[in-house]
Amino acid sequence: MNRSNPGTDGIQDLQSLLWAAVTTGDEYRSADLIFDALDNGVSAEAVLLDLIAPVQAKVGSEWAANRLSVAQEHAASAVTERVIAALAHRPALRAEATRGRVTVACVDQEWHVLPARLLAEVLTLRGWQVDFLGAQVPTPHLIAHLHTSGADVVALSSSIPTRLPAAHAAITACQATGVPVLAGGAAFGTDGRYARLLGADAWAPDARAAARQLAEGIPSPHLAAARQQIDDLPHLADQEYTLVAHAQGRLVKDVVTRLEERFPAMAAYTTQQRERTAEDIAHIVEFLTVALYTDDDDLFTTFITWTAGILTARHVPARSLHPALNLLATELKDFPRSLRLLERAGFALDDALLPAGTHPGASA
Repeated sequence: MNRSNPGTDGIQDLQSLLWAAVTTGDEYRSADLIFDALDNGVSAEAVLLDLIAPVQAKVGSEWAANRLSVAQEHAASAVTERVIAALAHRPALRAEATRGRVTVACVDQEWHVLPARLLAEVLTLRGWQVDFLGAQVPTPHLIAHLHTSGADVVALSSSIPTRLPAAHAAITACQATGVPVLAGGAAFGTDGRYARLLGADAWAPDARAAARQLAEGIPSPHLAAARQQIDDLPHLADQEYTLVAHAQGRLVKDVVTRLEERFPAMAAYTTQQRERTAEDIAHIVEFLTVALYTDDDDLFTTFITWTAGILTARHVPARSLHPALNLLATELKDFPRSLRLLERAGFALDDALLPAGTHPGASA
């Protein structure tokens, strides 16, 4: 019926053409490329997952490498969204809903909607009745929808790890209604570790794997209504997460103030530079907080080394992260798990800054 692999060379050629179109904001050219591919025998699913998705992933990586501006990244993403909408509204591609009903939603405060949108379209193509709720769905609204829709399963998407506490609340609440949760998206880890940690009924690394799992069936949760989040994550009993989460705003303000005291050159910063510095500190504190929630060192160290790469690409010395980590350690001296996370992040940052071919501990 539909071909999902039209040939690697052909797809790569189409990816190059689509890349040129979306990064110049040419919506009409982008749509023409998509529809020409369909007319030439490429399946709609392959267009979504083998053509559009890799191009959009490249948009993100090129922004990270400072080869696309924020404005260019946003413009390209907007073009992609409109092309997917045009594809979805093509009558010849509409499949009859012969399977069950799936609610697809992003967790509260998660605005990266494309992975969820791609899944919704793939499931529709495969004959599922899909309720696509979009980005940033508050958990109470999601639950209200489940009570009225009769969904068989919720596909919950999150791309940013700092949304994991919200994802946990949504997973628990959905399961309390008797509806199983399939988790997906980068926030849950490349191996699904955070989906398992937070008690999701299933996890999938991509849309095709999610569709296969749904076709095989996901059992309804048992006794979920009686489970509390503290039972899932016993380390939360030490209250570090709660205390640090409530103090985020103060921590950011205090660290920025102490940085200004320690580095007088910051007095010459422009308003924009000060705002950027505060934003960077806020992101560090936010990721530290969610690492406390999951009790996972890798979550925080990976963010710190990723941030080092972002700064380096923008010609900002990555070593500038060390003072912020040290000041946070001073502020959080009475919190042992926080100190452990900050220390290991400092070690990871040192390793990331080593010249190629050297090793930790090697003599200079």
